[in-house]
Amino acid sequence: MTQEHIQIPRKITNQLLHLAQISPDFEVCGLIGSKNGLPSSCYPVKNTADQPQQRFQLDAGQQISAMAKMRDQGEELFAIYHSHPAAPAAPSLADLEQASYPEALYLIISLNTKGILEMRGFKINHKSSQEIALSLSEEA
Repeated sequence: MTQEHIQIPRKITNQLLHLAQISPDFEVCGLIGSKNGLPSSCYPVKNTADQPQQRFQLDAGQQISAMAKMRDQGEELFAIYHSHPAAPAAPSLADLEQASYPEALYLIISLNTKGILEMRGFKINHKSSQEIALSLSEEA
């Protein structure tokens, strides 16, 4: 399945951008669940990386808990998100090497812009990425 365009609800987009803004020095990360293929819920997860300014690693316990909540709500994993405090919204070498959910969208939020936050989406598989165009939707 190769999608070339994905709509993200404005509510979830605003939530992700807010999470990145309130932690400008460290990468924030988490999961997004979907119902019927549409993003529906955001699950922030603690970043347990040794260098959270430059990397992210989902806290294993919180990730398991978030996945269980998704399952309980009838959701599926839609995306894994994280921020780049001082780098562009593109997968780093570490992001490419550590990506382990090829079916998920990887959303990257960059704070490395002047006054404007940037969010881009990628499918990552076998250490290579393909950008997926994003647009806002007004749905819940």
